[in-house]
Amino acid sequence: MKPAIETDKHSQFDLLRQRRFLPLFVTQFLGAFNDNAYKNSLVVLLAFSAAAWTTMPPGVLTNLAAGLFMLPFFLFSSTAGQLADKFDKARLARWVKALEIVIILIAALGFWSHNLMALLTALFLLGLHSTLFGPIKYAILPQHLRTQELVAGNALVEAGTFIAILLGTLGGGLLAGMEGGIIWIVGLCFMVAVSGFWASWHIPAAPAPVPELKIAFNPLTEAWRCIGYAREERSVFQSILAISWFWLYGALLLAQFPVYTKTVLGGNESMVTLLLAVFCIGIGAGSLLCDKLTHRRGKPVEPGLVPIGALGMVIFGIDFALAAPAQPDGMTLTLIELLQQGNTWRILFDLLMLSGFGGLYCVPLYALIQQRSDAACRARVIAANNILNALFMVTGALAAMAFLGSGGTIPTLFLWTAIAHAIVTIYIFSAVPEFLIRALIWLGLRRERK
Repeated sequence: MKPAIETDKHSQFDLLRQRRFLPLFVTQFLGAFNDNAYKNSLVVLLAFSAAAWTTMPPGVLTNLAAGLFMLPFFLFSSTAGQLADKFDKARLARWVKALEIVIILIAALGFWSHNLMALLTALFLLGLHSTLFGPIKYAILPQHLRTQELVAGNALVEAGTFIAILLGTLGGGLLAGMEGGIIWIVGLCFMVAVSGFWASWHIPAAPAPVPELKIAFNPLTEAWRCIGYAREERSVFQSILAISWFWLYGALLLAQFPVYTKTVLGGNESMVTLLLAVFCIGIGAGSLLCDKLTHRRGKPVEPGLVPIGALGMVIFGIDFALAAPAQPDGMTLTLIELLQQGNTWRILFDLLMLSGFGGLYCVPLYALIQQRSDAACRARVIAANNILNALFMVTGALAAMAFLGSGGTIPTLFLWTAIAHAIVTIYIFSAVPEFLIRALIWLGLRRERK
């Protein structure tokens, strides 16, 4: 009981002062920053300077780049989960961060020689780097944190990841538009990769749960086997489905921001940046709030927050869709001009609340997966989560393309996605009634059985 009492007296930010958490946090933060800085800088360069690199249309290139980054999650997640269950995760993290340095050197060679193949290869390898590190960072938390610290640890990881995504995306885009920006991009990414490698050396040992495990490399067979491990515990698998849907919803929103800003709001790039910033800040704030709300009932993990987060996402998701103004008259408005319109503030508030409730929704799910999955195959369960996350995001992107290609509007797409979110979460909560029961207990509408 003593550890739980001590945890309640301290802020979740106390974890950032402890070696059992801080090096991992820094390592994953820098990795997420680098992935997005390089990816966005490459996309910007290909979008605006494609003729200097290839004869392929910019639209094809940017979608090819996005696909190449996601492909390793399908091909290698199962292998990554096996590796994280077989080897010490701290040692494995150092090898993955060493790979990141090599990848940035390949990217530097591609920039120097104007070799598009090398640049796209580096992007694919960065996707591989993220694929390998995913099971490590989530499966290592239960080894280094007490049960009652899992929500706090996951909240900090999620908040840090989205802040890193925001900073990396903005930094990469900014440097790509500068004179001599390629040198700055390579220099920054290399420095960040080296810093991440240094931080990984300070991660405490995390012994392998199954050192005798034999690695099987067939991606399809092993992916299905990883999903099988996840299905052994119903609440774990349903949590994975809920997280995968969250990533579909978030990725679909983010992908539409540029066109939504231009064709619906009548804004410019500054408004796109503001929407991205509001979304990331909301996710971070909602994630950090989870720890405070979890300890309200003295539980190490509170599944009852998930329905509350889902309800908030539905309400503000629908209003976000309905808040879209009439089609602009073709003029491009500055950010200041847009902010002078009351409707813009409604849109920003809806987006902040939508993403904030999203953080409240996903953090307890990650903690529940870590708490209830078998330690012997926990990394492979995390790998199953990553596989399904990628599958859902690609499916969402294809569905959005088909809907918009058939004449649908972006606000209508947002509306139907919010309605679909309600349907999906109702299914999940009916499959695992514990979520709704815990929500009623947390709200004080039902007594907890002793």
